[in-house]
Amino acid sequence: MRKTLLALGTVGALAITLAAPAHAAPATYAFDPGHTYVTFEIGHFGTSTNRGRFDKKEGSVELDRAAKTGKVSVTIDTTSVNTGFAPFNTHLQSPDLFDAAKYPTIKFESSKFVFNGDKVSEVSGNLTLLGKTLPVTLKASQFNCYDNPMVKREVCGGDFETTIDRTAFGMNYGVDWGFPKNVRLIVQVEAIKQ
Repeated sequence: MRKTLLALGTVGALAITLAAPAHAAPATYAFDPGHTYVTFEIGHFGTSTNRGRFDKKEGSVELDRAAKTGKVSVTIDTTSVNTGFAPFNTHLQSPDLFDAAKYPTIKFESSKFVFNGDKVSEVSGNLTLLGKTLPVTLKASQFNCYDNPMVKREVCGGDFETTIDRTAFGMNYGVDWGFPKNVRLIVQVEAIKQ
């Protein structure tokens, strides 16, 4: 009787194990600095568009494509803002705008990945700018994973964007003159599986 119960218990445990869905462990990816850019765009008196980028940024991604979950962490160095025009860079770093001396980093930490099939379609999380943290959602215009023939590892990434109201973070410079509140943020990222 004891052997029969033990055998039934073993068969039951095996059946539960086989019936449970298999989940791969999340993989960690590190940003590829040669294929990762953070840029911004803002209108200038309805005439043209001012553009800039941040030359120093770092981050990592944890992605589980089977479970359709993920996390991302991005840190941007505000002293590395680059518009291609040194006096404008200096003004952007001033207390009028990014206040780089007081707030040397911008951070984004994700809380949710949304998938469309096997592709990431959006990433939601919290953006910290000028010491204030607010929720934002970055929408993907494209996403892909591939085996990179140069680094001999899997690379995942895509193009993501969102529009933020900069005044919600306390960046009010020029609003009284007619500068727009809305800033378009574009994140192009490729990350290498570790």
